[in-house]
Amino acid sequence: MDVDHRRLGVDLFNHTWTFLERDDRTPDDDDAMLNAAHASRWHWSQASQEAKHQARGEWQLARVYAVLGRGEPAVYHARRCIDWCGRGGVEDWDVAFAHEALARAYRVAGDLEDAERHKRLAREAGDAIADPDDREHFDADWATL
Repeated sequence: MDVDHRRLGVDLFNHTWTFLERDDRTPDDDDAMLNAAHASRWHWSQASQEAKHQARGEWQLARVYAVLGRGEPAVYHARRCIDWCGRGGVEDWDVAFAHEALARAYRVAGDLEDAERHKRLAREAGDAIADPDDREHFDADWATL
């Protein structure tokens, strides 16, 4: 079987965003969003072992779980995102978003102290993003914390 894992990873990542952007998701939509995020992450793991791809997949999983109000798995995937960022080979904005994910996940999990700590770390990392467009994108997400 010839599978284009990279293409599937990208397509499923983007498909997950179509659900995240909706305010009218049903429980079935939530399941589809979660399944798409996990499938995207798996396909990326088959297509590339680059830390940036792994971190971004973990970041999206953390966001999906946070949106669904599921703190424990949100924290787990946000921590995995930070772990992947620590391996190097990521962009400056990956680190900022990793801390944003942890801030969001800890808030959903009810750990407000760690949520605030990672919100501060996210802001510090966000201020260091070199590309103005990347910084603007980060700022928009950070503002929703």
